[in-house]
Amino acid sequence: MPSYRTIISALSVGQILVWAIMYYGFSSFVLPMQRDMGWSQPDIMGAFTLGLMVWGLATYAVGAAIDRGRGRAVLTGGALVGAAGCALWSQAHSLPLLYAAWALLGLAMAMTLYEPAFSEITKRFPDRYRQGITTITLVGGFASTLSFPAVAWLQARLGWRPALLVMALALLLVAPLHAWVLRGAWKCPPMPGAAPVKAAQDQATLRQAMQGRTFWLLTATFTLYTFALSTVWAHLMPAFESRGLTQAEAVAVMVWFGPAQVAGRFAFLWLGRSLNHRALGLAVLALFPLALMLFALGRQPVVLVAFAVLFGVANGLITIVRSNIVPDFYGREHVGRISGAMSGIALCTRAAAPFLTAWALLGLGGYTGLLWLLVGMGVVTLALFALARPPQPRA
Repeated sequence: MPSYRTIISALSVGQILVWAIMYYGFSSFVLPMQRDMGWSQPDIMGAFTLGLMVWGLATYAVGAAIDRGRGRAVLTGGALVGAAGCALWSQAHSLPLLYAAWALLGLAMAMTLYEPAFSEITKRFPDRYRQGITTITLVGGFASTLSFPAVAWLQARLGWRPALLVMALALLLVAPLHAWVLRGAWKCPPMPGAAPVKAAQDQATLRQAMQGRTFWLLTATFTLYTFALSTVWAHLMPAFESRGLTQAEAVAVMVWFGPAQVAGRFAFLWLGRSLNHRALGLAVLALFPLALMLFALGRQPVVLVAFAVLFGVANGLITIVRSNIVPDFYGREHVGRISGAMSGIALCTRAAAPFLTAWALLGLGGYTGLLWLLVGMGVVTLALFALARPPQPRA
């Protein structure tokens, strides 16, 4: 069986590729598709929304499969489904075919992006999964940095349809990587001197987790956070324009998101691994409304850069909090089902957020009102997380 370091390294490579291709890559194809096919932007965005909905709806089934020991098949199959989705997308000459491609890509995202990899290493390495999750998210933070220039280069030299075929080929290479690295024993031997894992009687099932209010408080926390985050990403450029920034000035602010996200994860990897994840979550969720408040108040570049840094740090660390809090609170045996149930609701909300907030803009009178609404949602998110206490061990 491959070593811990080999597994984490291979999954990190796989994550940066699947995120770069299936999630971040979409926005780079909107304008070329509009020019070539004459489709409206809402029609094209609808395909991505469908993909996000399928992602959310499939997460529980994916988590259940991993709990049954099928993580290798899930992650390998997800890369193959993603390759098929990209290939079908490259041949989309009608909207129904585009939507079919994105239904496949939504399923592939559910099978590959972060959560399945996190659940699999939590199962395999009960005493050191936290470091593995942090390493994977650290590498995955560079996916957007890789995606935009790589896709632009492929489109400039090949055109957008051949570029999608190259991306499909890259996903075909991820599939055997997953199949090779996840072979062998499911539960690996513990490290000498490792801290004990939860006792078997403390491993909660999904039904037991759902009977306590902590599950619903955490679900509400991550649902509201995801809604606000999706809104920010969808409306970022118009919101910058409402602050009086030119496109060049907005891009100069946006370039801080990625480095801040990665820097936050580096700091955690270096200094914060012994932190209680609930305490880390409280700190991260306090940063989120603070960052949005700076965005709502600030028009000067230095204030907006401060927003970008705080927003990037919060967004980088919330992934670590979310992936660790479930095994911390409920144990590892049913982590796939519990995480899948929580994130499935949040991901469906992510798909609806841009559409709902576009309508909300009409009643709020512009982006300043919307930003203050998101600040309020951030405060509520922090309060909900603060109320979510670790469940008491069962007798």
